[in-house]
Amino acid sequence: MMQFRLSGSGGQGLILAGIILAEAAIEDGKEAVQSQSYGPEARGGSSKSEVIISEKPIHYPKVVNPDFLLAMTQEALNKYATDLPDEAILVTDSTFVGEIPARFKNVYQVPITKLAKEKLGRDLFANIIALGTVAKLTDVVSIEAMEKAVLARVPKGTEEVNRQALKLGFESV
Repeated sequence: MMQFRLSGSGGQGLILAGIILAEAAIEDGKEAVQSQSYGPEARGGSSKSEVIISEKPIHYPKVVNPDFLLAMTQEALNKYATDLPDEAILVTDSTFVGEIPARFKNVYQVPITKLAKEKLGRDLFANIIALGTVAKLTDVVSIEAMEKAVLARVPKGTEEVNRQALKLGFESV
């Protein structure tokens, strides 16, 4: 079983990213549950999406002991890393996260939003780039299942740029 927490600010597409991650796991024949929470501000406030992926039935749908944290903002890291074990995988968007507690051992700093703007023209694709890093670092879902889940959820006409975003994330770590 692997427990994920994807966090950032409202409007960064992390709820959608959590849904896509769970759907990719299901595509690979695994069990998955996804939950979400965000502040009353919706856009700009903290938000998180949590996903549990397992080969066996999942009996409790909440993340208790995260194995993986994606922090897209400094505020999200400060708020959602408090219960993160030292050995968990931590991915930060180095575009917005500068201070990382020294206790973490598996840290990957990826300029996710910067890559989205520079390579794809819009920061809108940062969540899909982040999913590429998740697929590469955890190997919990296949890149094929992740791509299928992404393409099933993105607006028509954006499939190719989203495919590029996923590949960019996969190759950036």
